[in-house]
Amino acid sequence: MTPNPASHPGEGRNPPVPWIPAFAGMSRRVCRRLKCRPMLLGTAAVLIAALLMGGGQAAARMPEILVFGDSLTAGLGLPADAAFPSRLEARLKSEGLAVHVVNAGNSGDTTTAGLARLGWSLAGKPDIVILELGANDTLRGIDPRIVRANLDAMITQIEAHGAKVLLAGMRALANWGEDYQHEFERIYPELAQAHGVTLYPFFLEGVAMDPKLNQPDGLHPNERGVAVLVERIAPYVVRLIGGRS
Repeated sequence: MTPNPASHPGEGRNPPVPWIPAFAGMSRRVCRRLKCRPMLLGTAAVLIAALLMGGGQAAARMPEILVFGDSLTAGLGLPADAAFPSRLEARLKSEGLAVHVVNAGNSGDTTTAGLARLGWSLAGKPDIVILELGANDTLRGIDPRIVRANLDAMITQIEAHGAKVLLAGMRALANWGEDYQHEFERIYPELAQAHGVTLYPFFLEGVAMDPKLNQPDGLHPNERGVAVLVERIAPYVVRLIGGRS
């Protein structure tokens, strides 16, 4: 027979806590040492209980965004605080979003190299991963089928860790021919659709080929270029933080 909670005041709502008297006794001893006034005794008991109960609980974890890419996100040629991840974090915080953005860019990485090191980078359990790879693949003319397979495997691995994905697309160099260009550039929208992840069509949108926004090599954004990238990509990240794709 199930007891009637109403017959035992407090039961069924706030179960009796047998160790509260111990806190009361502790608070009396503390107050005697500190010569507390009697009216503070109850407060002391509550404070001690709260401290001991909360002491084992970790502080709320700040959402983490992992920017996983190559030199474009690593910030090649820029001070660390001017790289894309740092500027993105500053932008998000200016909008009142308490987040931590991790720079996991590695200059020179192809999708094959990225896949090889992804597991280590996911060990920190990021909430969102901005996946930016493929520029070095097209520079080297790597078979688009290999690029697709690598990106597919990375998205699958990221999702298995419970993180959301923002897939940053890349365009192929025209010198490899129209067939290569078409096959390469269709990888990103098709994978985004297949996995149901958010796509930012071209990571360098608004910056590529503009001398004012790039370093002397013509490939890597300067600080002004990074500012443009952040301005364009930040709204996508904000939507992901808010749970929208």
